[in-house]
Amino acid sequence: MSSRRSFLASAAAASAALFVAPSILTGKSRKSLVAEADKSFTMAFAPSIGMFRRLCGSNDPADNIRFIHDRGFRAVFDNGLPGRPPEEQVKIADEIHRQGLMMGPWVLYADFSKTSFVLDNAEVKDFLKAKMLEGAEVARRTGFKMVLMVPGRYDERLHHDYQTSNVIENLKYCAEIAEPEGMTIVIEPLNTLHDHPGLFLTGMPQAYQICQAVNSPAVKIVDDIYHQQITEGNLIPNIDSCWNQIAAFHCGDNPGRNEPGTGEINYRNIFKYLYTRNYKGVICMEHGCSAEGAEGEKRVIEAYRACDPS
Repeated sequence: MSSRRSFLASAAAASAALFVAPSILTGKSRKSLVAEADKSFTMAFAPSIGMFRRLCGSNDPADNIRFIHDRGFRAVFDNGLPGRPPEEQVKIADEIHRQGLMMGPWVLYADFSKTSFVLDNAEVKDFLKAKMLEGAEVARRTGFKMVLMVPGRYDERLHHDYQTSNVIENLKYCAEIAEPEGMTIVIEPLNTLHDHPGLFLTGMPQAYQICQAVNSPAVKIVDDIYHQQITEGNLIPNIDSCWNQIAAFHCGDNPGRNEPGTGEINYRNIFKYLYTRNYKGVICMEHGCSAEGAEGEKRVIEAYRACDPS
């Protein structure tokens, strides 16, 4: 996510071959996928608001939310929620609640250019307090209480262990504000090899260590499977090892960061594993489309039909 609000461009040249991959991998035919078109998904896959704007035929968030619901999805996400005008936040929240959908984590803080959580000083504490109070206001307004925070850049002048200690203490400080509000902060390990060089938090074991040390129900992990495939692989074993600290997932295939079935990740097996663990949380579809326009949006829906455990 060069910016979390703009996903990587699609690789249209490979789309024809990739399009058939989901049905080949899962044994589901296109005919069966069409028959399942509008039934509820087993897992809480969460498209971003506006992901299907061409199929929906509207840019209005409420129209998009209704379309998402009518296609059988049980959740949505909106990384940029706090940047919307308050009246638009309320409109979105009202429609999501009306449709009975779950809401994935929204981004409260993700500045990839600054050292922040890794430092121990009053300026950082003041900034984090202001940011948490801002998030609490959005959470009260909308009822959406899971927020995503990225701990920022690595400090080359400070030993890694001191930085880890500072991140833990700063998250404890944030948790003191989050807990009374019923909020959950999810921290996200991101890859440095392709998208985000220089960031502090990169791996699932590292995130797990931090959450265990913070020891608060208000601080958990969002496991972005796309990023972790690039960083360390070993996807299902790491999910298993971090299970008690994971609150949400992001997904996207690799390479390309498009829908499942367009890269090397076996999403059918990953979703099946989550299903057998009785995972009830959101799986945010934080990726692009392998083809342009309405046809590309159709392929995204079919890809999730093909991978949905049933």
